[in-house]
Amino acid sequence: MDFIDLKEQYRRYKSAIDERIQRVLDHGHFIMGPEIAELERALSTYIGVQHCITAASGTDSLEIALRALGIGPGDEVITVPFTWISTAEVIGLIGARPVFVDIDPATYNINVDLIEAAFTRRTKAILPVSLFGQMPDYDCINAIAARHDLPVIEDAAQSFGATQRGRRSGGVTIIGSTSFFPAKPFGCYGDGGALFTDDDDLAEKMKAIRTHGGLQRHYHPLLGMNGRFDTLQAAVLLAKFPHFEWEVRERRRIGARYSAALGSWCGVPVIAPDNTHVYAQYTIRLSDRDRIAGQLQSLGIPSAVYYPKCLHEQPVFASLGYQYGDFPEAEKASREVLSLPIHPFLTEADQDTVVNALKMTLQG
Repeated sequence: MDFIDLKEQYRRYKSAIDERIQRVLDHGHFIMGPEIAELERALSTYIGVQHCITAASGTDSLEIALRALGIGPGDEVITVPFTWISTAEVIGLIGARPVFVDIDPATYNINVDLIEAAFTRRTKAILPVSLFGQMPDYDCINAIAARHDLPVIEDAAQSFGATQRGRRSGGVTIIGSTSFFPAKPFGCYGDGGALFTDDDDLAEKMKAIRTHGGLQRHYHPLLGMNGRFDTLQAAVLLAKFPHFEWEVRERRRIGARYSAALGSWCGVPVIAPDNTHVYAQYTIRLSDRDRIAGQLQSLGIPSAVYYPKCLHEQPVFASLGYQYGDFPEAEKASREVLSLPIHPFLTEADQDTVVNALKMTLQG
């Protein structure tokens, strides 16, 4: 059994993917070819914003967003300690300081009630994460940000396709950032990412930063990076895109089926009011997580832990001065979460195998 079955996805969409790739091989525009602009138009329309700017990875897209906002040395950015390292890594890479805020234990997203207490005169942005496939309360976050004249960047690496109050993830803040890493809900066959905004000036800055700081060849008004998305990867996404909404519906169906079967056995995902969930991961909570994961593995059931350590526990961030105990909900989650196999092609028979193995393990 695969944790995420990308092979089956390719088998189903093979002719379209192969055809799209062959077009790129034929025209030979491997960097910033026509598929880039085609994909950006399609995704900006889908998200409901004026601009989509693709990038080489979700990590690069976050860094580009911070740079476009003028954030740098001496500044602080509010984020969470329970996420993949990219979220805070990019803050450090531009010379700023990540300031962590604990999570809501039900959704694993930022606890909006704790945000303002973390502000200092150096705070320059809020960078929440839409973890596991659903969004924190962006109406509340945006209102807090507006009171303090701060921009909000949504790290939507795991939530592309999710909605909140009818608005799509990626389009609810001044800048949204997502990832096309293969295991994401909408993934390519390598690294990739994208930025979304309605702000024309920010869009122009982000396009320039993505391409070595300039939009005109040999003219570089900004300090940029090589953050361009590969044409071949755009071709893969264009072939997959017509099937994406079906995949999202299947993820929601499979996630709901897991929750119905496991709700009385362990902690299951809580979907916040006004949210939809794309289940980038289907994550349960167990007090003896490591034992259960080991026993599942012995039964041939793959699982994964996102994330076994919080960012303030990582050696690279030791200089921030945080201690274990500073973020109790994030720390507790990191010791209890376990993600089960989920993808749009998971059969009910395989899902039942996972459920029955987990129940047997919990009974034992």
